[in-house]
Amino acid sequence: MRPLTSALLLGTALLAPSAAIAKDISVDVQMVRYSGNPAYLAVYVTNPDGSYNSTLWVSGTRTRYLRDLRQWAKGAAAAGVSLDGITGASVGGGQVLTVNTSIADSLIDAGYEVHVDSAVEHGGSYSSDAVVPLTSAENGQPVDGTGYVSHMTVNF
Repeated sequence: MRPLTSALLLGTALLAPSAAIAKDISVDVQMVRYSGNPAYLAVYVTNPDGSYNSTLWVSGTRTRYLRDLRQWAKGAAAAGVSLDGITGASVGGGQVLTVNTSIADSLIDAGYEVHVDSAVEHGGSYSSDAVVPLTSAENGQPVDGTGYVSHMTVNF
C-alpha cells in the first residue's frame, strides 16, 4: 500500500473513532468552467484552531504538483503524511467532484471545517478555495469558491 494511501486511511480512521457515532457526509465541489488542464484538489478537515486534522480526498495525476496545494500540503506534511500517492483523477473545468465518507459525529457543531485547495498546472493555485464549517446551519448550503471552485456543499 502506498504511504499516502495508508496515511489517508489512518486519517479517516481517526475521524471516526470507535467511541463516537459516525456520520455519513457528502462533499460536492463544483468547478468553474475554464479551459486548460484539469485541477488538482485536496479536500480536508481542519481543527477548531485552524490546524490540519485529516484528508478526505486528493485528486491529481502527478505527485510533484500536489505541493501546489499549499495549505493542505503544509498541514499534511506537519502531520507526517507522505505526498507520494494519488487517490483520484484530477477534475476538469465545469465538472463536479463528489466525496462520500464518514466522520465522527462529534465534529459537527464543534468548530471543525471542510476546506478544498485547488491548483491547475501552469494556472495558479488557491489555498482554502472554499471553506464550509461543519455546522447544522451550513448543512446543504453552497459556499462560493475564490478560484477554480465555483462552490462547495457539505451534506450530512
